[in-house]
Amino acid sequence: MMRAIILGAGAGGGFPQWNSAGPGCRRARAGDPAARPRSQTSVAISADGQRWVLLNAAPDLRAQLEATQVLHPRPGPGAIRHSPIAAVVLTGAEVDAIAGLLTLRERHPFALYAGAPALGVLAANPIFQVLDPALVPRRRLPLEEGTPLCDAAGTPLGLTLEAFAVPGKVPLFQEAGGADPGRAEDGETIGLALSAGGGTLFFIPGCAALTPALRARLAGAACVLFDGTLWQDDEMIRAGAGPKTGRRMGHMSINGAEGTMAGFARLGVRRRILIHLNNTNPVLLADSPERAAAVAAGWEVAEDGMEITL
Repeated sequence: MMRAIILGAGAGGGFPQWNSAGPGCRRARAGDPAARPRSQTSVAISADGQRWVLLNAAPDLRAQLEATQVLHPRPGPGAIRHSPIAAVVLTGAEVDAIAGLLTLRERHPFALYAGAPALGVLAANPIFQVLDPALVPRRRLPLEEGTPLCDAAGTPLGLTLEAFAVPGKVPLFQEAGGADPGRAEDGETIGLALSAGGGTLFFIPGCAALTPALRARLAGAACVLFDGTLWQDDEMIRAGAGPKTGRRMGHMSINGAEGTMAGFARLGVRRRILIHLNNTNPVLLADSPERAAAVAAGWEVAEDGMEITL
């Protein structure tokens, strides 16, 4: 059996975002039960309920760990330091995915898995040396190969992971002078397929397009956590929240002829969950017509603390 806990379901900045006075963020700050807050996207997954793997390390990670009892330390004989976290897997090197690694710097051993581009970003930034390589080995994830996940000492965790490239872009801080870097499909952004026993869960929090190869991979899947950043491509422009479209940021939109709902309509995915939700996205609001449309199309909207069992 595989158990997953959504630690955070929001996009960068979370919901409400610290500097947003948008209508959804105002409702969330006011405690409106139809506008439940979300922290930034990270997921914990386990095959045995004791040793856990984090999928991305969000900037909100410390608060997420404190809010999740199974991730609390358990004292042992002669030591007060402990954590159930045995490994971290990165889907890319955006700040949203890597900043939380700095929270894990207190000399706790865990394995760090990532694709070659993300490992290159970590190697180039000396601040990540606070994660002592002797305690936190960095392991390159090959694409299109099954990788048994292990802890820092090499003990198997009962989970097999297959990483695969999805359309995306380089991290924002690597863009040159704000120029559009174009779509990247060689591993800057990856998706993950995690298996334990008979169940497989897909985690794809960022995706710029549903290619034929990705459609074939996801057809008939038991559960997919998929990029739900924006409802429509020009959403942030319309809201006055920024000048970029979803495509420019490396994200599909949920609605529209080329959107996520249309793309998944005939794939036969049994459980479809939107994650990485931007604060402007109306599906965050339980009483919105956009939420009703997504639910009618068979989608769930991720919330912090949601649990999945396969």
